[in-house]
Amino acid sequence: MPAWQGKSKGTPLGYRIFVWVLKTFGVLPAYFLLRFVALYYFFFSYKASRQIYFLYRHKLGFNRFSSIKKVYTNYYLLGQSIIDKVAVMSGINNNFSFDFDGEENLRKIAAMQKGGILLSAHIGNWDVAGHLFKRLETPINIVLYDGEHEQIKQYLEGVTGKRSVKIIVIKNDLSHIYAISNAFANNELVCMHADRFMEGNKTMTANFLGTPARFPMGPFLLAATFKVPVSFVFALKESTLHYHFFASEIKDYAGISKESMMQEMLNDFAGKWKRRLNNTRNNGLIIIISGRVHQRADNLPNTC
Repeated sequence: MPAWQGKSKGTPLGYRIFVWVLKTFGVLPAYFLLRFVALYYFFFSYKASRQIYFLYRHKLGFNRFSSIKKVYTNYYLLGQSIIDKVAVMSGINNNFSFDFDGEENLRKIAAMQKGGILLSAHIGNWDVAGHLFKRLETPINIVLYDGEHEQIKQYLEGVTGKRSVKIIVIKNDLSHIYAISNAFANNELVCMHADRFMEGNKTMTANFLGTPARFPMGPFLLAATFKVPVSFVFALKESTLHYHFFASEIKDYAGISKESMMQEMLNDFAGKWKRRLNNTRNNGLIIIISGRVHQRADNLPNTC
């Protein structure tokens, strides 16, 4: 299975067209244009489509025809997430609404003055969630791969402005570890995905959707090493213009070895993610950012 390279698709011209439509006509007309773009990816992104199809057909239990439809829907919703990010972060007029479940858990972590880790997965819209973290009125750091094309990144920053949170970019020299450590020392929250890894990263295994799956070790090692409180967070789109934010209760993993702590934390994370995935499955609004859910009988599957 080819390794994920941490890069996003798209061109600066494509982004400019969508931003112009957003500013001129609004969110829903941009969604209409997106239907044709999603159709392009549906036909010409064979590797990703095959893996997304596997998820819906063999893991979520849809029939063959519904699974093919879900592949297209997946591309369409992924495009919506980018449009939504630009609309929310740039202040373009929109009618989005939001529900917050578990916000008190994040405020509790912030009040503990120990720092904390918020773990999420590539489902939903992390950029919108990060922008909404301003509600917590505490410093937020988001750890990510700097995978945007430089021209796209510069253009989007010109449209949306700088992110309202601090960004810690994952680098080969491991300097991001020191930045994360400093964030904890300053009683700040650190948000990161815990479901996707690049070639050469250390991994752990947990049961996910009925099969052993590999997850990155880093997020769980950080939480176990620094002994900071942990919450699992997800921002899911539940209807055309409505998002629902979830944050789990804080769980105390003290009293067990570091290895056991990491494994229990991973098992909890996989369970929470599966529950969100199954709940969201019912209304058909699922966004899997990466298609890396394909698996073979002779090896362990990667997660998204």
